[in-house]
Amino acid sequence: MAGHSKWANTKHRKAAVDAKRAKINARYIKQIEVAARNGGPDVDGNPGLDLAVSKAKKESVPNDNIDRAIKRGAGLSGEAVDYEEVTYEVRGPAGSALLVECLTDNRNRAASDVRVAVSRSGGTVADPGSVAYMFQRKGVVTVPKTQGLSEDDVLDAVLEAGVEDVVEQETHFHIRSEPTDFSEVLNGLQAAEIHYDSDEVAFLSDIKVDLELEDAKKFLRLHDALDDVDDVQSIHTNADLSEETLAALDAES
Repeated sequence: MAGHSKWANTKHRKAAVDAKRAKINARYIKQIEVAARNGGPDVDGNPGLDLAVSKAKKESVPNDNIDRAIKRGAGLSGEAVDYEEVTYEVRGPAGSALLVECLTDNRNRAASDVRVAVSRSGGTVADPGSVAYMFQRKGVVTVPKTQGLSEDDVLDAVLEAGVEDVVEQETHFHIRSEPTDFSEVLNGLQAAEIHYDSDEVAFLSDIKVDLELEDAKKFLRLHDALDDVDDVQSIHTNADLSEETLAALDAES
């Protein structure tokens, strides 16, 4: 999991500053609709829906919107929900790689929008499998370090959930698990009353690419262009930014 935190923290800081609230809400609504379609409207009996609803509430998506999304997804409102999951593989500057996950009701539109965003930003849409092999799907939770909270405390809370790794870094503890154990990890933290500030099932890569300043600028332009595509749900990358590069970017912003 080493190396994930720098990009994750940069991404989360950027999201907090720049994200369009309506688009964030729409992404979570889509996730809820798909989870309800796949597993039914009962939150207690549908772990995927429970996770999607929890994440949406954490991002302050209105309860009325969540309830309507559950009904639409489960077919209880008379509205059809027919989203397709599509993943695109992209090559960025200096050997960086991105996996771009979409939820779309029009595969052709999604493919076109992603290709336009990539080509206009200097990236390349890669052949299927040429990027994906570098990534593994994992549950990732970030716990902020607070007074009196030790690595042992965090490990004790999640050990029985089948956690793979707990890594202490400068400002956070980072927890990694298999996706199937992700809900249990979150339950363990909640039972121990340990606050976490981010949780996601993400594609992680042990093959990290350190980007110098100019390549980092190009990469962020590419990432931002993809993030602006309506059908894009999440972007995963092996790009890493050093503290020096982060400081240089901050100085120019």
